[in-house]
Amino acid sequence: MNSSQYYLLATFVVYLLILFVIGWFAWRNTHNHADYILGGRRLGRWTAALSAGASDMSGWLLLGLPGFAYLAGFEAIWIAAGLLAGTCLNWWFVAPRLREYSMASNNALTLPEFFEHHFNDHTHSLRLIAALFILFFYIFYTSSGLVAGGKLFESVFGLPYTWAVFTGTAAILIYTVYGGFLAACWTDLFQGLLMFFALVFLSLVGLKLAGGWDITVATMRVVDPSLIDMWHTVNMQPLNIMAICSLLGWGLGYFGQPHILTRFMAIDSVNNISSASWIAIIWTATCLAAALLIGYTGIALLETPLKGSDAEKVYIELVALILQPVPAGICLAALLAAIMSTADSQLLVASSAITEDVYRTYFRQCATQQDLVRMGRITVIVIALLAMLLAMKYEQNVLELVAYAWAGFGAAFGPALLLILYWKGSTRRGAIAGIISGGLTVILWHRLEGGIFDLYELIPGFLLAILVNIIVSLLDNTGNNLTQQYQSTTY
Repeated sequence: MNSSQYYLLATFVVYLLILFVIGWFAWRNTHNHADYILGGRRLGRWTAALSAGASDMSGWLLLGLPGFAYLAGFEAIWIAAGLLAGTCLNWWFVAPRLREYSMASNNALTLPEFFEHHFNDHTHSLRLIAALFILFFYIFYTSSGLVAGGKLFESVFGLPYTWAVFTGTAAILIYTVYGGFLAACWTDLFQGLLMFFALVFLSLVGLKLAGGWDITVATMRVVDPSLIDMWHTVNMQPLNIMAICSLLGWGLGYFGQPHILTRFMAIDSVNNISSASWIAIIWTATCLAAALLIGYTGIALLETPLKGSDAEKVYIELVALILQPVPAGICLAALLAAIMSTADSQLLVASSAITEDVYRTYFRQCATQQDLVRMGRITVIVIALLAMLLAMKYEQNVLELVAYAWAGFGAAFGPALLLILYWKGSTRRGAIAGIISGGLTVILWHRLEGGIFDLYELIPGFLLAILVNIIVSLLDNTGNNLTQQYQSTTY
């Protein structure tokens, strides 16, 4: 390694040591399974806000979004607008009610458990179905983070991609396995701040070196005039309603992301949600704007164009081009922070779905707290290994993996949760039908292409899930009313 790589390695080592120390303190404060998967519901406003933001904005914020902005120009603004709108609506309309409803539902620790207790489902079928969808989509979501980590270690240290993915997986597992939810949230607070300052710093330095905003836009116009037109694609094709809806539709996914929703459930008081929401919104808006700006300044500063999936390395390329070794190491550590802050949360939610919603419910109802924590740690390792195997396919695109998993969670759980929180007519059968129809629509729609199937799969999945949930719930309520009338008349 050269001297610059030694500086980068030293920065990475210091960063990882900080995470391991945080994980050790979290391990000391983890006394039971409730602590391990939900932190004992004692997150403060700053921790809840930045943990939700950091676990939401994974490595795709520093790789996928700048890469898309680099290739598509102002068209990427539509995704950022949809995500910001989804963040606001989620904090304002879901967070307060979910915090109160989950406490009222027998202090539910997971989203499937909340569904079960809300409907008083003694069959456990709703809980099992929700847990299986969580496991399926989180393997893809976690894999996206490991792909991002592999690209990082490969680019910076020249590691073979396979070893790069393995290194990133090992780093995430070390503190997640032992520290649990508290480790994930406390490290997310630190990592969220690191991501914020790195994005802002790199975007402003890049903008200055590019000659300012006007010069950057002028350079983009010279490269391709369509880059500065948010109403056209890079091929100068008009951006039709379906394409705009697909980009804005990302915002719908927020209502069903378990790793974000658990932060709402874990905040220490519903009174802190209002202030936490503004912290999260300001953080998200700033990070999204900075990520877009990095993509645009990359067009102006990088002499060799990045093509295809290599465009997702625009953040890494800019760091290497314009920063000295120490600040470069900090900014690359922020990329690792973005990857790890989401992967650890996803692993824990997937682990809790297996441990709490399958293992404890179906196999060992009398399991001790120590047994559940041990099982939780084992499942974290197993899920991470499955995601790592999927990540070994180098041609995988970070943004595509995130988009698929994001759509799956949004369509499966978003409609069911919103109807529970805002419609008294929702029933257990309606929720089951909605979750299945939403999740399966995403899986099938994703495999088709051309015409209407170019629409982002989250949108048809979300709309169909709402429609099916409402229809089945209305039929269910009608059937229950007729049964009650018959029984009353017979009596």
